Amino acid sequence: MKRTRALVLSLVTALAATLGAAWVALPAFAAGATASFVKTADWGTGWEGKYTITNGGGSTITAWSVAFDLPAGTIMGSYWDALLTSSGQRHTFTNRSWNGTVAPGASVSFGFLATGSGTPVNCTLNGAPCGGGTTPTTPPGTTAPPTTPPATTPPATTPPPTSPPPTGSLPKHLLTGYWHNFDNPAVELRLRDVPNEYDVVAVAFADATATPGAVGFTVDPGLSAALGGYTDADFSADVRTLRSRGKKVIISVGGETGRVAVNDAASAVAFADSVHALIQRYGFDGVDIDLENGLNPTYMGQALRSLRAKVGAGLIITMAPQTIDMQNPTTSYFKLALDIRDILTVVHTQYYNSGAMLGCDQNAAYPQGTVNFIVALACLQLENGLRPDQVALGLPAGAGAAGGGIVPPSVVNAALDCLAKATNCGSFRPPRTYPGIRGAMTWSINWDVSNGNGFARTVKPHLATLP
Repeated sequence: MKRTRALVLSLVTALAATLGAAWVALPAFAAGATASFVKTADWGTGWEGKYTITNGGGSTITAWSVAFDLPAGTIMGSYWDALLTSSGQRHTFTNRSWNGTVAPGASVSFGFLATGSGTPVNCTLNGAPCGGGTTPTTPPGTTAPPTTPPATTPPATTPPPTSPPPTGSLPKHLLTGYWHNFDNPAVELRLRDVPNEYDVVAVAFADATATPGAVGFTVDPGLSAALGGYTDADFSADVRTLRSRGKKVIISVGGETGRVAVNDAASAVAFADSVHALIQRYGFDGVDIDLENGLNPTYMGQALRSLRAKVGAGLIITMAPQTIDMQNPTTSYFKLALDIRDILTVVHTQYYNSGAMLGCDQNAAYPQGTVNFIVALACLQLENGLRPDQVALGLPAGAGAAGGGIVPPSVVNAALDCLAKATNCGSFRPPRTYPGIRGAMTWSINWDVSNGNGFARTVKPHLATLP
C-alpha cells in the first residue's frame, strides 16, 4: 500500500511540474482517521476555525495530534478543547485529557481564533496527511482564498465570542457576588435582600463534613442570631425568591479556611453526591469551587463531571482561584479549568491579596491594584485556552473586604474596557481584544452594601456597554 501510494504521488507531482505554474489539488486518500477544517466565522481582520477529527477506521484512537502551518502574517490566538505548542508558524494541537479517545465512527473537535487572512496548510493528523474534505489544499507559501464572501458592510474590528456560554439563561456579561453565611463586621443580609444588580449570588460557604470529600450546609447560628432569627426554611424560600427574579444562586465550597479535600475516587463520589443533595434540598443552580488550600485537578474534575451528569447541562460551575493559582496552565486550578472547559461556566480569579505577578507577556511583574495587573493576568487565561466568556475579574468591594488589591470600581470598568475594546488600557495592552469577556465578581455583596453599594452600582451598568 505504501509503495502504491508513493507511485501515485510521484505521477501527480510530475503532472504538476508539466503544467508549470498551475497547482493541482491532490485528492484525499481514504484513511482510518481524518481531520477536516472549516471557518466558523470570518470578520475580515481575523476568523474562527474548527478542526474535526473523525475516526473512520475500525479501532479506537486513544490520542491525537493535529499540526499545520499558518502563512506569515496570520497569528494564532485563543483556542479551546486542545493543548497547543507552536514553533514559528507551525502549530500543533493535541487532545485534552477528556477528548483523546475517539471510537470508530465518532468524532471530536477543537477550535481557535486567528488574526489575519491566511488559513491552515500542510496539515497532519498523528503524522499523516489530514485527508479531511475541507482541509485547505493551498500550496505552501501562499494564502488560501476566503471561505466566506466579501463583507458588504465594514468588518468588525474584533472577533465575536467563540461560542455561546454553556448556560444560555445567563446574561452575556454578568456580575457575581458572594453572600456571607456568617457574622462578621460587614452588614448582615437575608438572602432575599441582596441588591438587584447581582446576576449570580454565591452562597459562602459549604463546609467539609466527617466524610472525606463530602460537604454540608446549614444557616450559620451566628448569622441567624444577628438577623433576629433566620432558619433553613427561610433561606430556602429566599433562594426561590431570587430565582423568581431571574437570578442564579450557587453554593460555594471552601473559602479561606475551608478544608474540603477531593483526593481520590471515593472522595470525588462523596463530593458529587453531597453537592447534589444540597442542590436538591435548597434549589441551588450550581456550585462554585473556592478551595484556597489546594485541590487535586484529576479527582475534582471527576467529581464535577459526575455532578453535572446528575444535574444536567443547566448546572452552573464556577471557580474563584487566587491569582497565584492561575499563573501556569499545568498547575492545579488552571489545569482543572482547562480539563473541564467543556462544562465550565466561568472562572472568577481573585485579583487581590496577591502582591506583584507576571502577566501574559512574562516581561514584568505588575503590582496589584492597577489596570495593568488585572488585564495582564486575565490575559494569561485568555491566551492559554479559556474562552472569553469563561473569564471574569474578581475584585474586593471596598474597605474591609481584602488586605490588598482594593481598587475603585472605575478601575474594574477600565480593565473590562481594555480587554473587550482596547480602550482605557494602562501601559500594558493585550495582544488582541476579547469582546466576550464575561464580567466581574466581587468579594463580597455584604462588604459592598457596607460601603454604599458602589461596586455593584458602578460595574453592573457598565457591563451593558460592553460589546
